[in-house]
Amino acid sequence: MRGKELRLRRIMENNKSVIIPMDHGVTNGPIKGLENIKSMVELVSKGGATAVLLHKGIIKQLEKAPNCGLIMHISGSTALGPDPNWKVIVGTVEEAVKLGVDAVSIHVNIGSEREPEMLKDLGQISTECEDWQMPLIAMMYPRGKNIDAFDPKVIAHASRIGAELGADIIKTPFTGKVDTFSKVVEGCPVPIIIAGGPKTETDSEALQMVKDSMEAGAMGVAMGRNAFQHPNPTAFVRAVSEIVKKGISVKEALEILGSK
Repeated sequence: MRGKELRLRRIMENNKSVIIPMDHGVTNGPIKGLENIKSMVELVSKGGATAVLLHKGIIKQLEKAPNCGLIMHISGSTALGPDPNWKVIVGTVEEAVKLGVDAVSIHVNIGSEREPEMLKDLGQISTECEDWQMPLIAMMYPRGKNIDAFDPKVIAHASRIGAELGADIIKTPFTGKVDTFSKVVEGCPVPIIIAGGPKTETDSEALQMVKDSMEAGAMGVAMGRNAFQHPNPTAFVRAVSEIVKKGISVKEALEILGSK
């Protein structure tokens, strides 16, 4: 078994993934839920997250390894900059290896003015990941002028680009419907996880999105703000995990949360 396959197993459970991205500090600063990020890592890992996703500086600050997989994000931009959609490389695969992480992730905004540079970075990073046997998660988002971020055809195209350029897992927005997202999954030769998106108004809305994505064939989810901004992050991640890993209903998941 190759090193990449071993590392992939560390961010999955029974070939399903519940990833909690917490890389938002570069883009937006210490937003709600991430003021004490080390504490939040513990809370979501207790809920059954298969991995957490962090920037290298936070990984270095962890006092102990989380009780789940560890993914290092190696691209970024800030909401204060002139072009927030232009994600630049802020880390290397070699750094990730030295830090002992299980995968790296890179963000690419398809349709943005700086798409060519980001595609070039994706291709280069995928080559380095193969050299180091490091799994690569490509966050493929349709973003830019005149781009419909939730158009199923555009999401399918963005996802396919990530696979074509060497990613092992694609993270992309959910189209909103099982039938349209199933076509996205069918057109992508590598596993797909959905992005959790902005904080939803209700737990039921967030959990239904998780359930629908799994029915459409997703491998799992990457839930950020809906998890770490929840009043009970551990319980919320546990509810999501039960849907992803065991296929329970939204009603049963809400019972885990004590919601109505």
